[in-house]
Parts: sequence; C-alpha cells; structure tokens
Amino acid sequence: MAKPVQRKKQQTPASKRQQQQTAAASSSNSSDATNEITELNPKTTHYEFGGPIGALGMITFLPLLVLFFSTCCDSTGYPSKAFMEDPKGTILSKMTLYYLYSMIDPSAFLVYTAFVAILALFYAVLPGDLVPGTELRNGKRLKYRMNGFRSFHTFIFAAIYFLKSTGLKPLEYAYDHYIGLAFASIVFSYAISLAVYLGSFGRDKLLALGGNSGNPIYDFMIGRELNPRVGSFDIKFFTELRPGLIGWLVLNYCLAAKQYRDLGYLSNSMVLVQFFQSWYVIDSLWNEEAVLTTMDITTDGFGFMLAFGLYTWVPFTYTLQARYLVDFPRSISWAEFCGILALNFLGYYIFRSANSQKNEFRSNPNSPQSKKLKYIQTKRGSKLITSGWWGVARHINYLGDWLMSLSWSLPCGFGSPIPYFYPVYFAVLLIHREKRDDHKCRTKYGEDWEKYCRIVKYKIIPGIY
Repeated sequence: MAKPVQRKKQQTPASKRQQQQTAAASSSNSSDATNEITELNPKTTHYEFGGPIGALGMITFLPLLVLFFSTCCDSTGYPSKAFMEDPKGTILSKMTLYYLYSMIDPSAFLVYTAFVAILALFYAVLPGDLVPGTELRNGKRLKYRMNGFRSFHTFIFAAIYFLKSTGLKPLEYAYDHYIGLAFASIVFSYAISLAVYLGSFGRDKLLALGGNSGNPIYDFMIGRELNPRVGSFDIKFFTELRPGLIGWLVLNYCLAAKQYRDLGYLSNSMVLVQFFQSWYVIDSLWNEEAVLTTMDITTDGFGFMLAFGLYTWVPFTYTLQARYLVDFPRSISWAEFCGILALNFLGYYIFRSANSQKNEFRSNPNSPQSKKLKYIQTKRGSKLITSGWWGVARHINYLGDWLMSLSWSLPCGFGSPIPYFYPVYFAVLLIHREKRDDHKCRTKYGEDWEKYCRIVKYKIIPGIY
C-alpha cells in the first residue's frame, strides 16, 4: 500500500520572525550565562609562590623534606649519625622511586586511612551548630557544622576505653611506624588534591580567584575550587582542623607514651611540650568558628598546598619536638621551666586577646569594649581598627603566635637545630602571609589602606618590623 504523501507545512512570515526571535533569545541567554560564569570566575593573572616553577618545587620538595625528617633523624642524632657521616650524600641519592616504594607500610596505610575515615564520620554524624560562613561572590552563604572539639574528645575517650585492657603498648605503634604513617599521609595528600582538582571542572563551581590560571601544575598546587563539597560535607573545612590538628595531638600523645614506657616517667620538658601544644590545639578546636573568617576558608582554594599542609605537614613536622624528646630525653631546671612557661603564656595572651578584640569588634560593634576602639571608615564600608592591640601592629596576633612556637622548641635545648625547624619555618610563613594580606588590602582599600598604614606603622613586631 502506498504511503500517503505528507505535505511540508509552509511557514508564514510571522512564524519565521517568532523562530528567529526565539533563537536570538536562546543565544542571548547562553551568552549571558557564559559571561556571568566568566565574571564570577575570572582568569587568574597574578602568580604567587614563584608561579608554576615554584608550585612544582613545592609539590616535589616538601614531601621529600618530611621524609628526610622521618628517615634521617633517629636516636643517633638529628640529623642521624649515618647522615652526618655520609660525605658522598648517598642517603639523599637513595631518594629514588624504588627507595620510596620501600617505605610503603601496608598496616600504616590502613591505620592512617582509618583515622581520617573515623574523623570524617564524626564530622558527618556528631551534633554541632550549623554556622553560616562569610558571603561568597555568588551571594551564597555556606553552612558549616561546628563539632571539631566534640570529634576530638570523642576520639580520645574511645581510645582510652580500648586501651584500658591493653595499657599503653599499642601507642608505641606510631613511633615504630612513623615513616610508614608519614608516607601514607603524603600519598593521601596527593590523592585528595587530584580528586578536588578534577572535580573543580564540573558545572556551577565557584573557583578561587587565585587558582584559575589555566596552568594545571599551579592550579593543582594553589587550589582551583574555593569550596569543594560532597553534598553538605565541606572537604576544605573538614581538613582545616580535624586531620591536621587532631592528628598532631594523637601523634604527640603516642610519642609521650613511648617515652613513658622507655623511662618509666615523663620528663618535665616533654610535659611542657605536651601541655603547650595540647592547649593550642584544644583552644583552636573550641574556637572552631573563628576559622570561618580566615584566608584559608574565605580566599584560598583547596589544593595540594592546603591538603598536604594539613594531612602531612602539620602532624609530621609539628611533632618534631616530642619525637626528639623520645630519642633524647631531657630534664630542665625549674628556672628554665618557669621562663619557658611565662614566654608561652605571653604569646598566648597576645594571640588570643588580639583575635578576640577583632572578633568582638566585627560581631558586636556596639559593645562597650568595641566603642572604646578607634577606627578608619573606608570607602568600601569596612572599618580598620587603629587602636587597642591593632593600633600596636597590623598583625600583632602573628607575634603572639610565633612566641608560642618558640616556647615549644626551647624545652628541647640546643643540641640540634631540627627541633627549631618549626619556629623558623613559621616566621617565614607569617611574613609571607602578612605580605599577601597587605597586597590584598592595598588592592581592596586603596588610599584608605595607605592612610591606615601611616597610623599603624609596624607590621608584626612593634618598633622593629
């Protein structure tokens, strides 16, 4: 049977105009959407940390530095006797793929992964206030669950429960498998950095202003996406305090247990280190909400720099003092003890009172304490404090933070420079952070920032810098 002939429907001039208008409108909407995305995520034109070459150096050198501290420091010395008596540098020349492969410790991989997984589970299920962060460029405010302190004490109490029948013996695992744990954390840092970098190319992603250069090495290191999330699970916020700070204390406590089992007591120098660093971390976890206004959360993307810094760098370089005191136990005089204690209290007082003063001024500008402060009203609408702690130096809190870091190393004495790596590195970090902040504020406030700098002349150390 012949099929009926279908006549093509003729278009009237009116229908043609309607189709053209619809196509034009669709093209216009698509163009507007593209322009909106481009304006929201502009191309990065200013490099930091030496650009792609510096980024490549950080990605390769910093993990090797952590492995150096792990493998070339032992009970023979910091650096070890074998390293110091190795004129040809054969130890460093062993840093080949085969040598790195030999550091793989399957049980350490399982322990480290389980540790991070437990903290992630606590973050997801433990109760905590949902606190909104600062307003983003797209007008949104993300909410963050504040349960860092609860996660910490839940982990510690659970560990104590399981140790009541075994004693401290299992805690020696951290000292015995220190290299394997450090290597596992490095692999984990690379993996999470790669995952969030690839995920940053998805639709409707808000990118960090400094991480959208188009150079894959640089963007991988600095962090391309501003707030990578899986559902409501904020990867950057989780990483900021939990695996780094809690991991730091867990390692510290394991090292203290090792010294106790070796000596039958804790040296007073170890007690000081444990007290100072526990106080610092617990205070940070208790005041977890304060991290929402830091550059790490508001400005920086989440990439290798933050991932490695918090999964590896913090727990495995900030524990150098405790590890050194396991290998070289040291008791100090009570005069030294009190002097170091006073230095730490001074640093903490400057750090905490300065930050509290700023937070009070921002959150409650009409309080009696805030009304006493002088300030500059900028054209952008912000207020720059010019009296109180913030009239002494623009980053007076950095000075307090650094004094605390120095007090952590002094109990180790002066038998090796390695326990002082942290305050030296921290000084460089704080100066670099101050310069980054100065550049950002100079760009943001213009003449108002110049006026502010004329009033508050010193950057970190009053009368010196």
